[in-house]
Amino acid sequence: MSERVLVTGATGFTGSHLVRALVDTGETVRVLARSADKARRMLLREVEIVEGDLTDHTTVARAVRGRDVVYHLAAAYREAGLPARRYHEVHVVATTDLLEAARAEGVRRFVHCSTVGVLGHIADPPADETWPHRPGDVYQATKGEGERAALAFCRRYDFPLAVARPTAIYGPGDLRLLKLFRLIARRRFVMLGSGQVFYHMVYVDDLVRGLRLLAERPEAVGEVFILGGPEYRTLNELAALIAEAVACPPPRRHMPLAPVWWAAALCEAVCVPLRIEPPLYRRRVDFFAKSRAFSIEKARRLLGYQPQVDLTSGVRRTAEWYRAQGYL
Repeated sequence: MSERVLVTGATGFTGSHLVRALVDTGETVRVLARSADKARRMLLREVEIVEGDLTDHTTVARAVRGRDVVYHLAAAYREAGLPARRYHEVHVVATTDLLEAARAEGVRRFVHCSTVGVLGHIADPPADETWPHRPGDVYQATKGEGERAALAFCRRYDFPLAVARPTAIYGPGDLRLLKLFRLIARRRFVMLGSGQVFYHMVYVDDLVRGLRLLAERPEAVGEVFILGGPEYRTLNELAALIAEAVACPPPRRHMPLAPVWWAAALCEAVCVPLRIEPPLYRRRVDFFAKSRAFSIEKARRLLGYQPQVDLTSGVRRTAEWYRAQGYL
């Protein structure tokens, strides 16, 4: 039977893929979006749109009304000059408000999307769901707060909630990795540091299947699940895979990481108070410094989660999409 579903963050990369998958299988989908015009341009005509901000209580109550399942993917993303209180408002306060509204409405399942970023650098990989939180910035710290608040709500009210922690999400439609693909394709990429840290990615269609398992399986309630791809690789290996996908030699150049990190810190110190987008961020440098490798065994064992797209195929599909769009 068709279920009535609410998706927050539906105009984002993962959210838009989730919405299309839900509609394709006959679900009745409503989205909460700050811009109805943007949602209409991006999403299918079958989708109902509630326009408003996630931090507005009246809007949230209207969006949840009559829903069976809530997928909460909305987040405040890193922007120059965005105050810390905005991250807290979206990731913690608004999440709690949405949970209250969902409980009052009697929803069957609430899927809360967190991030593996709450665990920070994984010095002894792979990490699983039991690892302590070691966030590296305000985005990760408040996502961790939101996750803990959601789990506490679940325990307090015996509420049917499940938490997803996706690894790095990629696939056709994603633009966050475009710069990396483009630099490698143009033979301008330089690896900072050794390139031996791990990076764990998940193809967007696999993540969508995982999120839907969290909405369906009774074993998911009250639990946290890392949803990643079937493998993780070093940055050197990832760069070589991308090079193969864009038909160029693997990059060989390396340079020391520390001077670039300090240059990024200086850029942020000057630009962020002026609300200017820095040309270089420390978090971008951290891409080369922090190891991120995770176990998906819990999701395999309890949910039957089986990612179907290996990294080589996923990178190739992503490169083909970039090329078709004229990005490469």
